[in-house]
Amino acid sequence: MKIRSPIIAFVGHVDHGKSSILDKIRGTAVVKGEAGGITQCISCSKLEIDIIKKITGKLLETLGFKITIPGLLFLDTPGHAAFTNLRKRGGNLADLAVLVIDLNEGIKPQTKEAIEILREYKTPFVIALNKIDLFPGWVHYNKSLLESLNSQSEKTKEKLDQRMYEILGQLYELNIKTERFDRISDYTKQIALIPCSAKTGQGIPEILMILTGLAQKYLEEQLRIEVTGPGHGTILEVTEERGVGTTLDVVLYEGTLKVNDQIVIGGLEKPIITKIRGLSQKEKSKLVSVKEVHAATGVRINAPDLDNVFSGMPIKVAGNDLEKTKQEVQKEVEEVTLDVDNEGIVIKADSLGSLEALVKLLKEKNIKVKHASIGNISKKDSAEAQTEEDPLNMVVLGFNVKDESDKKVKVITNNVIYRLIEDFEKWREDELKRTETRVLEKLVMPAELHFLPGCVFRQNNPAIFGVEIIAGKIKVGTPIMKDSKEIGKIKEIQLEKQNVTEAEKGKQVAVSVPGVTVGRQVEEGDTLYSSIPEPDFIRLKQLKKYLNKDEVELLKKIAEIKRKDNPIWGV
Repeated sequence: MKIRSPIIAFVGHVDHGKSSILDKIRGTAVVKGEAGGITQCISCSKLEIDIIKKITGKLLETLGFKITIPGLLFLDTPGHAAFTNLRKRGGNLADLAVLVIDLNEGIKPQTKEAIEILREYKTPFVIALNKIDLFPGWVHYNKSLLESLNSQSEKTKEKLDQRMYEILGQLYELNIKTERFDRISDYTKQIALIPCSAKTGQGIPEILMILTGLAQKYLEEQLRIEVTGPGHGTILEVTEERGVGTTLDVVLYEGTLKVNDQIVIGGLEKPIITKIRGLSQKEKSKLVSVKEVHAATGVRINAPDLDNVFSGMPIKVAGNDLEKTKQEVQKEVEEVTLDVDNEGIVIKADSLGSLEALVKLLKEKNIKVKHASIGNISKKDSAEAQTEEDPLNMVVLGFNVKDESDKKVKVITNNVIYRLIEDFEKWREDELKRTETRVLEKLVMPAELHFLPGCVFRQNNPAIFGVEIIAGKIKVGTPIMKDSKEIGKIKEIQLEKQNVTEAEKGKQVAVSVPGVTVGRQVEEGDTLYSSIPEPDFIRLKQLKKYLNKDEVELLKKIAEIKRKDNPIWGV
């Protein structure tokens, strides 16, 4: 048994500096260690503990305990997709995460989404408060982070503290208790927040020190692995390599992988069995063939029959018991809970982990999912969505996949989960508005009319007279009433000698109303209202968010008039 390097993922909002911090860590490691200080495995960068000690200087000594972990393994593919794809039995493959937040921008939608995913997988994390170099008044010093913070002007220190506590407040609202790294009394109750700059490198030693300390103090037991046992890992990426075919970028978190090992890969319906033809890792930015690799590391696998393999799937060396390994691997796949409904939308994603994350985030927004699967959007997915009775569910969402459907239903794709959900919510809102508008067009709208004195153009058969629309809207066919008695329906509306189908508040129009005689049922100066049928009134109440303030008030007034004759009208 030995202790492996903890696996660390970077998450956060787009453009907040995840890749830049990782690049700076790698660059610093190369400078400090010259050759061999950092191993750039496939999809990972491994920092040996000696290099971490060189970068952090005396900071590690302040931890007060012996460091036994061999180093830190950073995932080179930042973002939610990589994080959710990295699954292992019982949770997420990443032992720790770095949540990157732009000091100047604060919490953004994708930050919240990242926090939800970290919470879901119960992954411990620290917060890198990036872009301190862009903070107004900040002066860069070649000193430790704390010395640099203390060397700033009083005005800058005050503003910086104020900004940090604004972010602390935003995080507290998300039920995340944080504190600046040097002010934390208990790392099990508070999350460390480290100001840093990916550009100048300020704060990078402190990030490495805290990650090393957390891994050593709290994760040592779970980092103990059997190095010589059968290799067990997760597929991070499936790529097509010219002249080689399909290859797998794998993070190996337990055991050993060797060329010619028989491996079992999790499949959607059944496990895939194949044999390793070749293994390769990066050495000075070049791919180099290797005979075997030990956990924890990243490696590229070349093998036949990989066409139906997806990112996020477990992979394990078969060892002496192929059937048992097949059952174990497939059980891991089945552990991904895709809780779908009898009705709802269709969703597709590029990997099992991404699909799981998307389902969970949609559920949180009370969006029902009828069908969820991996791969590009096909005609079959379009046909599945077409069977929905609700038009608002006739949609296919695709995360990080291509649209290869027949476009017979609405298809929305995006490579950022929160944007995909935002795009869908906007489409649904617009569709709902269009649908409700069409419904509104068929209903009798609330209207208040003033019979203009001196504007009787015909006394009856039909009566034609001038009115001013005080509030609301009238249409051809609108029934009108005086007091609570309906007197007839508007047959025609004329505005400035032109026939129109409707008229709204502020307009003066001539209306023709059959079956009415001016001087009997109506008189000049009368106030008239639209006589809304009871079913229309109930529907208008349901759609009142589409009515303006005057129309809502008028609706109440008309209800009061109607209830003089029938107290439960419209209730």
